[in-house]
Amino acid sequence: MSDQLPEPSPRIALVVYLLLAALIVGSIVLLLTGRPAAVQIVINPPLPTATPAPSATPPPITVYITGAVATPDQLLALPAGSRVQDALTAAGGALPEADLERVNLASRLHDGDQVDVPDKSEQAALPTANTAGVVDVNSATAAELATLPGIGDSLAERIVAYREANGAFADLNALDAVEGIGPGLLADIQNLVRFD
Repeated sequence: MSDQLPEPSPRIALVVYLLLAALIVGSIVLLLTGRPAAVQIVINPPLPTATPAPSATPPPITVYITGAVATPDQLLALPAGSRVQDALTAAGGALPEADLERVNLASRLHDGDQVDVPDKSEQAALPTANTAGVVDVNSATAAELATLPGIGDSLAERIVAYREANGAFADLNALDAVEGIGPGLLADIQNLVRFD
């Protein structure tokens, strides 16, 4: 008896090779089709936001200061919204003889204003006269408006009521819409009012 194994027939070998090839091809197909689909990552940038516009800084104002201050008769450049006290400080302060009771230190200044600090030896103006300078019709109280020549308490109240009902006055001619104000009165107060 021989120990050699019989040689497989070529037909069996072919079948075995075909089965192995089919198994390999099937495994590759299974790997390719069974693999999860590729994940696609999409990065969406955030929506642009509007950058707020910078707020406009009001330009400085220029006022003229005279009277009983350390350095009178000069033009002062002050920040917008400054008050009379700021002008006095910028002019070196009030002199000892200054009559500060006749100056409204809290009054807000506007470009082109004149601040006059009276001396105690000067006579006070008549109480009916407008000693506060130019009156801003669009922000003045009835009491401040009443200091204008020809405008008493009742007319001042009508001006304030009209302003509250209709908005700010554009100019001097707009005041004519208030009952009791006419061309003559407008001529009397034209250099004593402003419309900021």
